[in-house]
Amino acid sequence: MPMPPPISLQELPVKVLFVSVEMSPLVKVGGLADVAGSLPKALRNRGLDVRVVLPLHRSVDRRRHELVRTVDTVRVSTPRGPLPAALWQGRAGGIPVYAVENAQMFDRSQVYGEPDDVHRWLFFCDAVLALLPHLDWRPDVVHLNDWHAAFIAARLRGDAARAPSTPALLYTIHNLALKGEFDRHFATQHHLSLHPPAGLEVSPELLCSGMAQGIARADLITTVSPTYAREILTPEYGAGLDPLLRQRASDLFGILNGIDDDEFNPATDPRLPAHFSADDLGPRQEVRRALQRHTGLGESAAPVVGVVNRLFWQKGADIAVDGIGRLLDAGAALQFVVLGTGDQVYHEQLRGLERRHSHAVKLYLEFNPDLAQLIYGGSDIFLMPSRYEPCGLGQMIAMRYGSVPVVRRTGGLADTVIDADEQPASGRGFVFAEPNGAALAAALQRAFAAYRDPPRWRAIQLNGMRADFSWKEPASRYADLYGMAVDRRAARSHL
Repeated sequence: MPMPPPISLQELPVKVLFVSVEMSPLVKVGGLADVAGSLPKALRNRGLDVRVVLPLHRSVDRRRHELVRTVDTVRVSTPRGPLPAALWQGRAGGIPVYAVENAQMFDRSQVYGEPDDVHRWLFFCDAVLALLPHLDWRPDVVHLNDWHAAFIAARLRGDAARAPSTPALLYTIHNLALKGEFDRHFATQHHLSLHPPAGLEVSPELLCSGMAQGIARADLITTVSPTYAREILTPEYGAGLDPLLRQRASDLFGILNGIDDDEFNPATDPRLPAHFSADDLGPRQEVRRALQRHTGLGESAAPVVGVVNRLFWQKGADIAVDGIGRLLDAGAALQFVVLGTGDQVYHEQLRGLERRHSHAVKLYLEFNPDLAQLIYGGSDIFLMPSRYEPCGLGQMIAMRYGSVPVVRRTGGLADTVIDADEQPASGRGFVFAEPNGAALAAALQRAFAAYRDPPRWRAIQLNGMRADFSWKEPASRYADLYGMAVDRRAARSHL
C-alpha cells in the first residue's frame, strides 16, 4: 500500500468538507473528536480550505462557539415523510464549522448508543447533501469519517448516483468493528443500493452496513495506522469485511493519526501543577507527587502505572486487571491508577482489584479531563494492553508527557512504541505480543527493571518526549491523497 507521489498546493487548491459526528471542542466522546478537531487545523495550516460538518448535538454550546443559524429549513426525505433540517455556522479552533440541526434526531442525551442510530446517521448524511446546495462554497473532496458518514458515499455512488461532477470521496476507517449494520428491508426502504460497484465481487449481504458502503464506494480509503491497514486485510481483524477490503487494497492507505502539539504540551498545559519539557524534566516530579496526593496512595518511589481509557474488551481491560493483579499478588511494589468508563463487567473486575489491594490501586469510573492530564504527566508507566487498536492517541500523549508506554503489539501501538529492550538506542516503551495477563506482567517487569536504572529510564523517557507525533506529516499525506482522489474522480468523469 504505497503512498501516492506528492502534489504541490500550487497545483491543487483543494476545498475539503470533513464529515464527522463528533469534533473537539464542540462535542467529544472518543478519539474521532480529537482527529476532527486537529487534522483540519493542520490541513488549513498547509493552505487547504477545510471545513467540518457535524450534527448539532444537545451538548454543543452554541453561544460559546458563536454558532449562527444560516439556513433555516430544508426538507429531507425519509420513508415516514420529510423531516426538517437547518444549518448553523461558526468556528471552532479557527476551523469553519457547519452544524446540522434536527431536534428529533440529534437532541439526545448521548451521541452514540441509541436504538435508531442507523436512521439518525443516514438522516445526517442526507441532510448534509440537501444543505450543500445552499452554501456559496463547493467542496472538491468530501472526507467521510467512519460508518456514520459513509451513507454520503452510498448516495453519491449508488445506483441513482449523482452527476459525474460530484466531489471526490475519501473514506477513513477509524474502527472497522463498528460497522453500522442494517438489513435488506432497511436498504430497500431507504433506497440504499446493494449492488457492488463495477469490478467488485461481493454479495448484497456484505454491503448491508454503513462501513461496507464507504469501503465499496469511496474513491480512496484510509485508516489510521499502517499496521492496522495491513491487519484489516486478514480474517482475524477484518470484521467480516476483509474480502471486500482485499479487493480494494490498492486504494487503501494507512496514515498514522497525530496529536495536537499545542493542546498536549507539558511545558504549557494549564491543567498541570508544574511544567516541564525534555530539556527540563525536574518539575515532573512535582506532578508525580500531585498525582499521588490526589489518589491518596501516598508518596512512594514505586513506579506509578496509569490508565486513561475506555474500559472495554477491545481495550484489554481484563488483561490489565489480570496482569496487575498477578504482580500485586506476588508482592510487587507499584501504584496503579485507572481513569475511564465502560462495560460493567470490567468495572466490577477493577473494583475487585481495588478492594484486594487498596494500598496500591485507585479507580476512577468517570470522565475527567483534568485528572487525565495529571495521569499523563505524573505516571511513570502508561498502560495500553489493547486486543486491537486502530491507532490510539493515549500512548502518544503519554510519551509527550514523559510516561513510558507498555502496550500490546497491534495497530497504531506497534507503529508508535519502539521496545526499549529490542532497540536500546531508540526505544521509548515496552511491547508484548500475546493478549493475556501473563504477557503483560512480563512486559511490566521489564519496564520495572529499566525504571530501577535511572540513566536508562531517563533515556527512554526522552526518546518518547522528543518523538514527532504532530499532525505535520499526516496532514501532508492526506493532502497528497486528496489530490489523487480529485484526479481519479476527474478521470472517471471523462469516461
